Amino acid sequence: MDFKVENIEEIFSGEVIKKISNDEYLIKIQDKEHQLQILNINSNKMEFVLDNQFHSVRYIENQTAEMKIVLDGTSITINMHTHLDDIVYKNSGGAETGNAQLNLRSQIPGKVVSINVEEGSDVKQDDIICVLESMKMQVSIKSHKDGKIKSLKIKEGNSVNKNDVIAEIE
Repeated sequence: MDFKVENIEEIFSGEVIKKISNDEYLIKIQDKEHQLQILNINSNKMEFVLDNQFHSVRYIENQTAEMKIVLDGTSITINMHTHLDDIVYKNSGGAETGNAQLNLRSQIPGKVVSINVEEGSDVKQDDIICVLESMKMQVSIKSHKDGKIKSLKIKEGNSVNKNDVIAEIE
C-alpha cells in the first residue's frame, strides 16, 4: 500500500511480507524490513510494538481516502493511496494456486456490514462475498475462486475475528 502523510511530499510504501504468528508480522516500509507485534486492536485504537518500541495509535476520523490519527501523541493525517481490497483478497486465499482451498477466511477483525451472497449461490473469483467494517473502514471480502457457496459462517451485524471462516466455497 502507498500512503502520503500530510505536509510531507514523499509517498511511503508498506506491505506485510510474512505472518510470523497470530499477532506478529514481518513488514516492509520504504524497502526496510521491520518486526511488528500487535498488542491490542479495536475500532478506536491500536497498540503495537515495532522493532522493540511500543506505539499507540488512536483513530480520530476516517473518510474514503483519508485517515486522521494520533500516533504516540502526534496528530497525523494520512492520505491512503491503497489497494486494500487486493491485499485482503490475497491474504484471504486469493493468492493460492489451484482451487483446493475450501474456506474463505477473514484476514482482519471487523463487523459484518453486508452479505452479498446466499448459501447455494454460484460465485466467480473476485465476486464480493461480504463487506466488513474494521477501524472505521469498509473492506470488501472477495471470493478466492470460482465455485458455489456451500455454507456461510457469518451473519450481518455480527463480528468476526482474524482468521475466522467467512464461507465455504466448493
